[in-house]
Amino acid sequence: MGWLSMYIPLWLGLMVVMSKWKWVSGIGANCGTQATHPLPPDTVVTMLNANKIQKVKLFDADYATLRALGKTNIEVMVGIPNDMLSILATSMKAAEKWVSKNVSTHMTNNNVNIRYVAVGNEPFLETYNGSFLSTTFPALQNVQSALIKAGLSNQVKVTVPLNADVYESSTGLPSGGDFRSNIHDLMLTIVKFLSDNGAPFTVNIYPFISLYTDPNFPVEYAFFDGNASPLNDGGTYYYNMFDANLDTLSWALQKNGFGNLPIIIGEIGWPTDGDKNANLDYAQRFNQGFMTHISGGKGTPMRPGPIDAYIFSWIDEDAKSIQPGNFERHWGLFYYDGSAKYQLNLGTTNSNSYLIPANNVHYQERKWCVMKPSVHLDDSGIASAVSYACANADCTALGYQTSCGSLDSRGNISYAFNSFFQKNNQMDTACKFEGLATQTKTDPSLGTCKFPVMIQAYYSGGQRLLGYLTKQLALVSAAGLIIFLLEIL
Repeated sequence: MGWLSMYIPLWLGLMVVMSKWKWVSGIGANCGTQATHPLPPDTVVTMLNANKIQKVKLFDADYATLRALGKTNIEVMVGIPNDMLSILATSMKAAEKWVSKNVSTHMTNNNVNIRYVAVGNEPFLETYNGSFLSTTFPALQNVQSALIKAGLSNQVKVTVPLNADVYESSTGLPSGGDFRSNIHDLMLTIVKFLSDNGAPFTVNIYPFISLYTDPNFPVEYAFFDGNASPLNDGGTYYYNMFDANLDTLSWALQKNGFGNLPIIIGEIGWPTDGDKNANLDYAQRFNQGFMTHISGGKGTPMRPGPIDAYIFSWIDEDAKSIQPGNFERHWGLFYYDGSAKYQLNLGTTNSNSYLIPANNVHYQERKWCVMKPSVHLDDSGIASAVSYACANADCTALGYQTSCGSLDSRGNISYAFNSFFQKNNQMDTACKFEGLATQTKTDPSLGTCKFPVMIQAYYSGGQRLLGYLTKQLALVSAAGLIIFLLEIL
């Protein structure tokens, strides 16, 4: 997800539109690549096929991923990162080159079923302070022109995955929905362009973020069980935030003359760790509730009919920035190794089958790095060692009411050491920490806290792995790390 998915308070955010549109509906999956040890693309695609996923949304145009998808008929949405918007906005040649390399070539040579190009990812987030306001639409225009020149515009449609903060409600009800005042004209320009070119409006909706950012948000309203007090909008009742949010968008579109524009839910999901509300029970409840909610094709009051949506996300990504929160690395239906987190019926088959995990996953040796039993907790080197380990690995499972929240101080330290050790391919030098650590073949996992053994890197020479490690060395801010260490030590 784009890092701060719109928190539309229960009394403020929602939307909708009535239409009869013929787009492929059902559940798709977001597949990211921000992992230190990603599963091989062929393995991921095998998982997608086994689970009968018919469409995939990417955040880039990774060659290996697209080539693997070419062996299937899975529909693909390729992505253009925000940092490319500027060059694509100012250079038609750059747009043509991008389309040729990342769309035409894969469709022609690798038989990839590319259906959409996502131009940017939540570029109008208020937290971006307008960084992409001037480049998103020109980039969208140029990519569309490049698709036309390549003869692909009838097969491949452009879209801009937007955060739900691009719209708001003046009344706190869906019927009060309209586009955000400071980008209203720009949004109408983009919406008209999408409509003129037969392209969909893509929006990311995250009830979890509302719960995360507002302690007073009614928990039940985030789910689909019908246990929440409904929101009454002139006789139309909303029993969950998703319906209300989507109908707020639908109202915004309808008020501005685009009530029949197709809508895609680009991202929706629930994380499983890193926050007190990010856990397996809530994630299973939300995702299964959503699958059931859309399975009958009922839609929402303003947007009846099948809903086209992509779950966020398929697999955990341990190299994502945690600036939004420690939960950011835990959105996957599957853990880093392709094992299913919980039972979930995606509704993609006629049977009551659950998630099918990855097969033939190759792990590193079953060994761990832990704090030496002889080292005392008051050793002066511990704080800096843990600080270094967590800044260069993943300690997001530690903290209040997380999966490893019940560990004692020694357990927290060992978890940090092991995370660094595993990320660095179990190199002996990665389990030194100035004599504070030692290797063990006894699994230190305790209760819900699992000390991972990393999977093997699959790229030749580990070049991509090393690239990820190099780029991810400082994802934890100094101030945040100090607070975090005070909590776990």
